[in-house]
Amino acid sequence: MTTKCLDSILGIVSSVFDAYSAALILRESQDKYVISNSFSLGDHIAIDAAIRPGTGLVGWILRNQKPLLINNFDREESCLGYYKPGGESKIKAFMGCPLSAGEGILCLDSKKTYSFSDKDQKILHQFVQLVESLRTGLCQMDASRHKETLFDCIRLILGLRSNFPRWTMYLDQLLNLLVQYTGFGCCFMATRDETGTGYFLEKSCNLEFDAKISPGHKFNIDSGLVGWVFKNGSHIFSGEKKGVTNMPLFGKEVHTPVYNSLVCLPLVVHKKTRGVLVLASKDEVPYGEDLKYFLLMTADYLALFLENLYLKNRLNQQSGLRAPGASSQH
Repeated sequence: MTTKCLDSILGIVSSVFDAYSAALILRESQDKYVISNSFSLGDHIAIDAAIRPGTGLVGWILRNQKPLLINNFDREESCLGYYKPGGESKIKAFMGCPLSAGEGILCLDSKKTYSFSDKDQKILHQFVQLVESLRTGLCQMDASRHKETLFDCIRLILGLRSNFPRWTMYLDQLLNLLVQYTGFGCCFMATRDETGTGYFLEKSCNLEFDAKISPGHKFNIDSGLVGWVFKNGSHIFSGEKKGVTNMPLFGKEVHTPVYNSLVCLPLVVHKKTRGVLVLASKDEVPYGEDLKYFLLMTADYLALFLENLYLKNRLNQQSGLRAPGASSQH
């Protein structure tokens, strides 16, 4: 929805100023900006271009946070930054205005000299304010919808124990819900063996391997990112522990796809990490504090379920019985 609205605004901006191209460039990281939306009468916009503050005319605006108007654009080398090589050779006029707080820039150009005026620059600033208001409003709407989605997922998770009392069925349903509602492509749970020297893949949803793994395959506790979580009892959110998240999930013996978003959550039962809940995605998953808190809460809830199974199993063992659905690995 946000993309469509911004695309429409750029189309209007180009029409109002009779421009050849219009581009909205937004911050991706501290010193990197990318083209978020664009409109052009040609097909020379480099939609995957990365722009650094201080590089070219657009970079000058980003670094100085001041508008720029050039009406007689005549340079042999490319200096706009949002065109493919050779794509800006016929551009004769340029105008750009920064968004507030260094968030980006709205710029447009023309193949005609003296296409823009000082009055046009003031009107462009008004369009910048419109873009900022729209982005704020749509972000708030998206955040609200996201919270509602997570609340729906919580409601469904709370109903799992009564609808699926057996552990294997419960876990299968839980992993599927997490994939469905969080945006991660796959989810799985690993469980520690009784000796603490290895771990097993308890259940997975959409997890891919490039080799066949037998159902009872035991991974060494010292191998992979999952093993690291077992040993350290610390949660991992991709981007927070870069040196750690570069480790392969299960060690060198098993190769999985490259996951750009990854969450590993220890499941602590009786002061020991007896399980690890993992969510992974090949694509970037933008998780904020709401999603992070939701996942931590889900892990705590799952650990409580495991603790109940563990205690029930211990009691039944003492009485010569075994708890239905309890895993011997917990």
